[in-house]
Amino acid sequence: MSILFLGTSSGAGKTTVCAMMNRYLSRSGIDVAPFKGSNLSLNSIATKDGGEIGIGQAFQAWAAGIEPETDMNPVLLKPSGNGVIQLVLNGKPFMDLTKERKMDHEMVMGEVKMAFDRMEAKHDVVLCEGSGSPVELNLMATDIANVGLMKATGVPAVLVADIERGGVFAAAYGTWKLIPDELKPQMKGFIINRFRGDRTILKSGIEKVESLTGMKCLGVLRYEYLRFPEEDSMSSSEGKLEGNDVHAAFLANLDEMIQHAEEDGFDFGSLKNMMGL
Repeated sequence: MSILFLGTSSGAGKTTVCAMMNRYLSRSGIDVAPFKGSNLSLNSIATKDGGEIGIGQAFQAWAAGIEPETDMNPVLLKPSGNGVIQLVLNGKPFMDLTKERKMDHEMVMGEVKMAFDRMEAKHDVVLCEGSGSPVELNLMATDIANVGLMKATGVPAVLVADIERGGVFAAAYGTWKLIPDELKPQMKGFIINRFRGDRTILKSGIEKVESLTGMKCLGVLRYEYLRFPEEDSMSSSEGKLEGNDVHAAFLANLDEMIQHAEEDGFDFGSLKNMMGL
């Protein structure tokens, strides 16, 4: 059983929401693990099995109470400057991508699918995270982590939309509208993230997006002044991080986020139903 958290843009909060759900399910006694087919990040860690993955998936693994491993992030793209991107495949440096040297998309997508299948075989639930926006029209044909994963696996998806940027309803509806028609049935819900204020003022807008798309709003998450690991330049270095043990402080912040979500009526039950739990 799996679900994919997509974002209306980079920095929408899907890494943190996915980590929150890993923590929530793990605390409920469910064997859960994270997965991100392709990550563009210079912030990485070395795993105990000798590989390299993005810090976001390591954070999500800690939230799930398990050790990070290379299958959680089979493709890591590390910008090297001057138009060069290092491709780390299955935890190991594979090649430098340039304008002249392109990625073999079919081969790489095959490796991603095998890593995903191995994660599903080992865990009851796999929580997948997308990369950037799923509807960058110039990139969709070679997408890996978003529509590419949806096509390869049939995984259902939930959209995370950041209201802090403004235009949240346009972003949510526009993203759904641009998703290929054959994949729209896999778009099951949406989450409004980083809201400040009275949630009741969003009611009519939420109902309109639900009516237009068939996606269910799972809840409105409040703006959190909590610090989490920084995955890329879109991450915030601000927020509360208390204690001498950084890992424990990250998990304490997730626990606080879960508590606030429960207080605000976030629909964890419907999200679990979407995962078949």
